[in-house]
Amino acid sequence: MSVPNETSVAMVGLGSMGLGMAGTLATKGFSVTGFDLSPARLEAAAALGVRPAADLAEALPAARFIVFSLPTARDVAGVVEAHLPLIGSRAGGRVIVVDTSTSEPGVSRDLAARLDAAGHGFLDAPVSGGPAGAAAGKLAMMIGGAEGDLALARPVIEALAAHILHVGPSGAGNVAKLVNNLLVAAHMITTAEGLKLAAAAGVEPEAVLRVLNAASGKTFLSEVHFPTWIMSGRFDSGFSMGLMKKDVRLAEALARESGVELPLTAEAARLWEESAGALADTDDFTRMGAFKPAGR
Repeated sequence: MSVPNETSVAMVGLGSMGLGMAGTLATKGFSVTGFDLSPARLEAAAALGVRPAADLAEALPAARFIVFSLPTARDVAGVVEAHLPLIGSRAGGRVIVVDTSTSEPGVSRDLAARLDAAGHGFLDAPVSGGPAGAAAGKLAMMIGGAEGDLALARPVIEALAAHILHVGPSGAGNVAKLVNNLLVAAHMITTAEGLKLAAAAGVEPEAVLRVLNAASGKTFLSEVHFPTWIMSGRFDSGFSMGLMKKDVRLAEALARESGVELPLTAEAARLWEESAGALADTDDFTRMGAFKPAGR
């Protein structure tokens, strides 16, 4: 991959995913400026070769590319709306904003229209692969937005992702990610219940898990998450209960907006919300694989 002359990237949000992405870009020859509200995260980014910014007024104006990794769509929209005049003010030309957050399709479409009117591009580009994938540049990225903006952003995206999937126009990447995370949430519950059934019937869950992973019942959850983080007792995948519950709620909202009835989605959402009394939003979401709801 050849890195273009204009390699200035502003990374907004240096959490578990953003920090890894910023470090990956820095090691691949990009000039990366990072911003986060946490001084500790800025310090960690500096150790990876990322220049820490004191505020967004320092991070945004000279960046050719702006990559967001923030918790919610409203966080991203708030930054863009409050700082739109700063974007590209010293970079010149069309700046491409790449939002890797799991967001709301409608918010992404509005941001794309607003940025396009200002002469800039916007891609909704949520990612899968966890902190390890971010740090290794091996993410899967599902992208919504214009072909031309994707072409301009491709050097940055190729540095971050091993799998680049252009799903469609603005918002399409968000839809694909919400469907993906909805299935992850459901698979977590169904796999846990299947292994619970095995144990109740007198068969070791580990033995049945080996069968699942060699047969048609296999999922990424059974193959990776259960042996790595759940049955090992580690519970440290890097993705929180709060974020997964948020994504399930967004999927439910999308179903209502789209006029479709999804009864299993509703039941999965109920079970995830039911966990709130025992599992904190800050807990790793893999703890749901060992969670036992009251009366079950």
